[in-house]
Amino acid sequence: MISIFISFAVLIVGYLVYSRVTEKIFAPDGRKTPAIEINDGVDCVPMKRWKAFLVQLLNIAGTGPIFGALMGAVFGPVVFLWIVFGSILGGAVHDYMSGMISSRHKGASIAELSGTYVGKITKWIMRVFSVVLLVLCGTVFVTSPAALLDKLTPDWMNGTFWAVVILVYYLLATLLPIDKLIGKLYPVFGVLLIVMAVMVIGGIIFSGGKYTIPELSLQNLHPEGTPIWPYMFITVACGAVSGFHATQSPMIAKCIKTEQEGRSIFYGAMISEAVIALIWAAAGVSFYGTTQLLHEALKGGASNVVYDISTGVLGVFGGALAVAGVIICPITSGDTAFRSARLVLAETFKLDQKKIKNRLYITIPLLAVGGLLTWFAMVNDNGFQIVWRYFSWSNQTLAMIALWVSTVYLIKKGKYRFGSLITAFPAAFMTAVSVTYLLMAEEGFGLNANISYIIGAAVSGIALIIYFEYLFKKLKKRKLNE
Repeated sequence: MISIFISFAVLIVGYLVYSRVTEKIFAPDGRKTPAIEINDGVDCVPMKRWKAFLVQLLNIAGTGPIFGALMGAVFGPVVFLWIVFGSILGGAVHDYMSGMISSRHKGASIAELSGTYVGKITKWIMRVFSVVLLVLCGTVFVTSPAALLDKLTPDWMNGTFWAVVILVYYLLATLLPIDKLIGKLYPVFGVLLIVMAVMVIGGIIFSGGKYTIPELSLQNLHPEGTPIWPYMFITVACGAVSGFHATQSPMIAKCIKTEQEGRSIFYGAMISEAVIALIWAAAGVSFYGTTQLLHEALKGGASNVVYDISTGVLGVFGGALAVAGVIICPITSGDTAFRSARLVLAETFKLDQKKIKNRLYITIPLLAVGGLLTWFAMVNDNGFQIVWRYFSWSNQTLAMIALWVSTVYLIKKGKYRFGSLITAFPAAFMTAVSVTYLLMAEEGFGLNANISYIIGAAVSGIALIIYFEYLFKKLKKRKLNE
């Protein structure tokens, strides 16, 4: 149990120290943010810092840090390392840079930023990639809470019923000004989410020895021998590094009142999400006792595992509160997934979003596609797992691109020596993860593991060589101009 306390402590120290390093490199100043300069009453609306933090937390803390952490826990306590260091060195830096760079470009999406700093071809690739990821994300965040609500309600309120209810809510959340629904509900939901996490870990720690959180080990304990690299790094996405966050941070970038608020909102929300992921990873390995039993339980659905852990650890009342938090968690990311997709498409087709009819032109088709994918996930036995796998890979690939975009931004802003390394190294790491997984996975090319490892490392190495060549070229040009 000592390992989990050390993990929490490292996350806190990481926030106190590394977030300031990241902030210093970015160098926030006194310029006006979109919330102040634009303030359109729909998407660019000033929010208090604490409210913006809670909205950002709920935007990013969907099913990922809960279901993803539980599936990652099947590999054993080694997952703690990825959650802790992935969040501090990669995920939180990724979220901060995505949000702050967006703020300096009037709240532009990651797709638009890709076009600005990498090129038009990349912009169009990212537009398509972002919308696909967001629709997959929204689908995941319909099916998982609907399945859990199905277990808790009368028979006539089945999964289909709840899926329709959630999609109707998504329609409202996507259309209405951000401060009318999201801004009012999320602070309440944020408190519930935090209370839920504290109750679950408290129930395990103070169980009188009934549950024991295992100590950190580098051993791969996956019952089927699935390799840690790259599968664990894909499975645990939102709890460590997640490209989905690059689509969410620009939304809150439109609502922060000063650039100085960015560190606590963007970096802080990611570290908070890592704490949630740690709690559920610890809960999974301790509640079932072995990774074999956890793996078997997950075959019945992650929603069932969450329900069993919550009620088993906390009893009926505490379990109901915990399950409510787990239901709210994905719903409050699904709605903003569709909202972000609306904003990306609005940028693409130059549709003014002050007019509700323009919002409807985009929102209705988006939710129709999301509804079809939800139906597929619910009528197929492995539908959720299939959608999740594609979501996870596209998620980490988007994170890789967002980190490279941030790297180019820093170099162009004069961070010629060590500054841009803060994003370049995690970008290279995620490049290796994404490429290797695509080559190895069944839904990818299904190549031999050793070949995939070599190619993945080679592509990452080439990316780093290009990075250093570009960096030194800029540095040489600067010296010639001095």
